[in-house]
Amino acid sequence: MVDHRCYSCQSPPSCHRRQRRQPRHGAYKRGLNTKIHLAVDAHGMPLRMVITAGTTADCRQAATLIEGIDAKYLLADKGYDSDALIAQAKEHGMQPVIPSRRHRRQRRECDKQLYRLRHLVENAFLHLKRWRGIATRYAKNTASFLAAVHIRCIAIWASIS
Repeated sequence: MVDHRCYSCQSPPSCHRRQRRQPRHGAYKRGLNTKIHLAVDAHGMPLRMVITAGTTADCRQAATLIEGIDAKYLLADKGYDSDALIAQAKEHGMQPVIPSRRHRRQRRECDKQLYRLRHLVENAFLHLKRWRGIATRYAKNTASFLAAVHIRCIAIWASIS
């Protein structure tokens, strides 16, 4: 008896096809999302850094970054705009130059000419991320990643002499 149905040996039947698995760590690649918080001097040289999870708010880390630093101005972006940070900066004798967030009811004035110097912080991040190990986050744990950032900062400081 001849069966006229067509069977394909190339692929399993559709009822046995594997379902795509959803990522376990959400939208982040392997769950390794981190932020580098950096304090730099007037020449753009890194002074202090903190590594946090990528979902941590920026303004929570600023207190540890500016603790014990003697500066005239505190330049930061909108992510660091909080009343507690402004009060701490004024307590340490710093004048905060931080633009207000959009949701603030009472906006603060920000010196635009002085805020332009914030590019020194961005340049410090540029120098850090030129090193491929930091830009692509090769380190599996935070301690190794922080060590890589410290090594790169040492290299940045050694390049000026």
